[in-house]
Order: sequence, then C-alpha cells, then structure tokens
Amino acid sequence: MTHTVLVTGVARHIGARVASVLAADPDITRVIGVDTVPPPSLTREGGVPLGRTEFVRVDLRSPDIAQVIAAADIDTVVHVSLVSAPSRSAGRAYMKEHNVIGTMQLLGACQRSAMVRRVVVRSTTAVYGSSAHDPAVFTEEAESHEVPSHGYAKDAVEVEGYVRGFARRRPDVAVSMLRFANFMGPGVDSPLTRYFTQPVLPTVFGFDPRLQFVHEDDGVEVLRRMAMEDHPGTYNVAGEGILLLSQCARRAGLASLPIPSPAFKKLGDLARSVGLVDFSPEQLRLMSHGRAVDVTRLAGELGWKPKFSTAAAFDDFLHSRHVPITMMNWLSTVVGARR
Repeated sequence: MTHTVLVTGVARHIGARVASVLAADPDITRVIGVDTVPPPSLTREGGVPLGRTEFVRVDLRSPDIAQVIAAADIDTVVHVSLVSAPSRSAGRAYMKEHNVIGTMQLLGACQRSAMVRRVVVRSTTAVYGSSAHDPAVFTEEAESHEVPSHGYAKDAVEVEGYVRGFARRRPDVAVSMLRFANFMGPGVDSPLTRYFTQPVLPTVFGFDPRLQFVHEDDGVEVLRRMAMEDHPGTYNVAGEGILLLSQCARRAGLASLPIPSPAFKKLGDLARSVGLVDFSPEQLRLMSHGRAVDVTRLAGELGWKPKFSTAAAFDDFLHSRHVPITMMNWLSTVVGARR
C-alpha cells in the first residue's frame, strides 16, 4: 500500500500534475514534492495547483535528498525530473549533471532506505535512437542500431543503466521504468512542441518520418497507476497509431520547407542559439528516420489503454496552442536575435 510518496521535478508541468493527482487520493498519507525552484503555483505565477503536496527545495545532485527520504519515511518514489533540453542559462553541462548525477544520488538514497518499496522512473523512447535500420516498431527488448551519443537520449540511456543496477541490488523494491513517447497536450512545453508552433516546418529533404505522441493526461494516469500499484519492469508508453511528419504539417495548416540535412543542422544551430527551438543532433535524426514503439506490454500489465491516440493527442495540442505567425516574422526574429 502507498503511504508517503516523493515526486521529483514538481516545478515542471508533468511533475506538478503527478504530484497533484496523487495528493488528491485519500489513500495516500503524504506527498512530498522536490525541485530546485518552487513550483509556479507557489510563486503566484499560475501553474498546476499542488493541493496538499508539501514542497521541499532540494537539488538532486546533493546528498540532501537522502535526508528528505529518511525524514519523511518515503515508501514510493516517482522520478519525473529528467530535463529534455538544456536551458540557455544553465547549458548542457548542468542538464547532464541533473539527469545523471541527480538520478544516481536519488537511487543511492533509495538503496539506503529501509522504507522505500516502490520506485517509478520516467524515461523516454529516445533511448532506442533513430536510424535507417530501425525495426517498424520497437519492443522493450529491442536494442538500438545506433546507441544515442548526444543530449537527452544519451542521458536517458545512462539513467536506465543505473536504474537496472538499483533493481538488481534491491530486489525487494518494485522498480517500474516508463519509456514515454513525446508528450503532447495543452500544458506541454518541449523542443518538439516548440517546433510545431513555428510558422513553417523545416524538414529534412527526402524524409517523412513516423512520429508517436502520448497525451499528457494519459502520461499522468500511467504514472499515477504505477505509483499506486506494483508493476515492475520496463514499459513503452505511447498513444495508438502514428503520424507522418507531413500529416502533422497538414493538420497544423503549416507549410513544410524541405532542407538538405547539413543545412537543417545549421538552421537548428542558429535557432537553438537564440532560444527559439531545439534542433539538436538527436532531433535531426528523429526528423529523418522517426521512431515507433509497441505498447502491448503496458496494456496487458495495466488492463488499460490511453484515451488519446497519437493523432488525437496532436490535435488537442494544436487546438490549445496554435498561434498564427508569419514566416517572415519568424525568420526576422531568428536573424535579429542572432545579430
């Protein structure tokens, strides 16, 4: 039975939503939310109301997280604080330390705790990479033909390795690892959602990749279920079906601009340098080869399927976030900011 839950990353949207839904459950005694900065709902900046969640300001990279877990008698840990893109202020080095070193510290604290009985970790389908040799769909046992060597995907591969090591050392703890497809929904702010809010979609010439999304509502529900019940193992999480990038463009009413791969990378470097959108090497591979995963294991384990298909999740995002802007305005913004 779940009594006291620790949720990491509560200053960001998904973490705040997970903490909020768990705090609303009368069967849970306490919910402790941790992050390096207060959630927006606590700073009069809007955001997701956290209900009776108790916020503790702590950096996962420090040993202080062990004191939090011990003092609150945490029995369930939901780790959703992995950062998917570096901020302009902190940069890639901080992102890697937060994702990898932070997870190591958290798992070390869990290993030393006699109370922890369940650990849920948010990972990503990006661990499978994207290449021309990929299978039609990745099952959880599939291995990447090209191990990710950059950014968020590389961090997630390292994090998963540490999680598996923790599960071996603590077989008494139910460890659930969730590989989420790209989140979509009204509150999601990510490199991919920012890409789809541009006035024109730069695409890699000669490619029309397959994409999968998971709606934020479904992602939060999966995390809630995993926090409340023992479902050890690794699970892909995505909405049913796929969308081609060209179909996404048509649904969004946006023109595509096919660009040769080297030029796409240069445009990405320019846009990323001024903070408009992230066209990382990892994003370039996704925009070239796409990625799709099989979610049969999750449906069988939970007896549940996401309410939103990939297409429905994308449509809900478009309905809530589409802001008209001209291509010329966007290009002038990029060039002006660069100067």
